[in-house]
Amino acid sequence: MKHLDIITKKYDQVLLVLIIVLCVVGTVMLYSSSSSLSLNESGGVTDTIFLRSHLKRLIVGIFIMFLFILMDYRKLKTIAPYLMIGSFALLFFTKLIYVIQGISFPARWLNLGFITVQTSDIARFSLMVYLAYYIDKKRNKLKDFYSGFFPPIILMAGILASIVIQPDFSTAAVISLIGFAMLFVGGAKMSHMMATGAVATVVMIPVMLMRSYRMKRVIYWLGTVFGMSSGVADREVMGYQAQQSLISLGNGGFWGLGLGNSMEKNLFLPTPHTDFIYAIIGEELGLLGAIFVITLFLLIFQRGIKIAKETTDPFGVMLAVGISFSIIIYAFINVAVVTGIFPVTGLPMPLVSHGGSALVINLACLGILINISQAKRSVNHGSGWRPKLNG
Repeated sequence: MKHLDIITKKYDQVLLVLIIVLCVVGTVMLYSSSSSLSLNESGGVTDTIFLRSHLKRLIVGIFIMFLFILMDYRKLKTIAPYLMIGSFALLFFTKLIYVIQGISFPARWLNLGFITVQTSDIARFSLMVYLAYYIDKKRNKLKDFYSGFFPPIILMAGILASIVIQPDFSTAAVISLIGFAMLFVGGAKMSHMMATGAVATVVMIPVMLMRSYRMKRVIYWLGTVFGMSSGVADREVMGYQAQQSLISLGNGGFWGLGLGNSMEKNLFLPTPHTDFIYAIIGEELGLLGAIFVITLFLLIFQRGIKIAKETTDPFGVMLAVGISFSIIIYAFINVAVVTGIFPVTGLPMPLVSHGGSALVINLACLGILINISQAKRSVNHGSGWRPKLNG
């Protein structure tokens, strides 16, 4: 017989403070990084175009975050399968609408009239909730390849394929990393993980190189890493953004040029307020400011894993793990791209970069994480299941 023991405790106040600090830093840096671009697009009328749109989305995101803080996260279990069905439908209809209308632009956004959403963000959220639900339900069978491990892999493959054809390869790759992290912590065999990862790599590399712009980015990146020449045209076109990013970081030095004093944001560095906002942080706030932002992300990740360790409800454990890895993976890849460690991908920095659905979804996820921290819900199944979090 199952026994449910609920021990109420205070929410993780440290986590909430970290989130607020990161949002404040992000808002300040977004205004600074986007001011020149805003003036250029408005013909010199205003420097707050992007700040205003960001603040609107931030307010919506914070409102939703607090709704999830107040809501019992276990209610998500009942709708997990429907979230996946809805995500598949959104991804399919988004691509279909673009094809019917003859739009050649990447089919990543769905215009609902009152709001435009990036469907891959909803898919990421839905997949995390569903995998937490699935691992909770099948955790005793997860070590068995066919009855436990294989079904969620097929589901992930379907979601990832739907995102790749948008096309949005980098987001698909990140979602796959989040999914694999959850399955590993949930108890999947390492041999199954390695075999599936090898197959996925063999499949994804040709898919990645099918698009000429992605191939050129990789070639340029390999050229910079191994000192190979990729041609003047590639350096000027595909490598321009990466080069300007490094120049921006170099300008900042240790102390930075001071808030608002970036030179690269003056139409030299493309998308300084979105994918490359970390370069402006490094330029204006220096190495110290850049390390401070990284530290905030690491602390949020640490609090998330701590919450997962203290929560004995398997669904809560896996949901906390998925959310924590989602935030840190996005942040790490963004920093790696800006610093030249990875090729240019187009992934935003959570809670910092200008964005719509990504900002709202991330705040919603963090609200769920805080909700999980409020209570230890122990379900005695007598199964002896333990997540791979304590070594």
